[in-house]
Amino acid sequence: MSDRNQITLQEALRSAIWAKDLTPEQMARVEADTFETFVPKGGYVCRKGDMVENWLGIIDGMVKMNNFSSDGKSVTFTGVPPGGWFGEGTVLKNEILKYDAMALRDSRIARMPAATFMWLLDSSLPFTRFLLMQLNERLGQFIGMVENDRLLNPDTRVARCLASLFHSHLYPGLDKIVHISQEELGLLSGASRQRANQALQLLEKQGLLSLDYGGIRILDLDGLRRYEA
Repeated sequence: MSDRNQITLQEALRSAIWAKDLTPEQMARVEADTFETFVPKGGYVCRKGDMVENWLGIIDGMVKMNNFSSDGKSVTFTGVPPGGWFGEGTVLKNEILKYDAMALRDSRIARMPAATFMWLLDSSLPFTRFLLMQLNERLGQFIGMVENDRLLNPDTRVARCLASLFHSHLYPGLDKIVHISQEELGLLSGASRQRANQALQLLEKQGLLSLDYGGIRILDLDGLRRYEA
């Protein structure tokens, strides 16, 4: 378990990458309006079809964005680790959610009301620049995911999936140890838990990571990003 479970909501907000250039007045409103909820493992952070009400940040835990087909098949779009924020596109368009967000483990969620989010967009040029970068990086992430899913084998998908969690703009809160189970990694990379374990063993033998108790220590992030079985 990450030591981020000790961080307060205020500390999480002040350490966010988008908060560093806010004025004291803007930060004060963010802190006054944003609230925290707890979502247990397997619970819904938000559900497909709900009207968007908040911009969402992960204080501690991990959340996956996914959808289910009418026959019960599931597709996972991405995982959001601590320090990541998501849902900005839906807030901007003021539309219903088109995906589910589920907690992969017990998670603490920061919820910034949509009205506060839009006020920041109108009043803070640095926040607007951040959102432009966020949307651009998110687009690149999803293009890469489509390529990985259609062209790469499971070993490479697991490597790229791990590397994608260390995105300095989207997910700035991770250390070199990612607290993720083999089951969670399998869900995010489209592989079974057993197949994800095989891939991790291979990547460990190649010196790209080490399997520590309760997590995965990244030894060569660039190597994971370039890895192709």
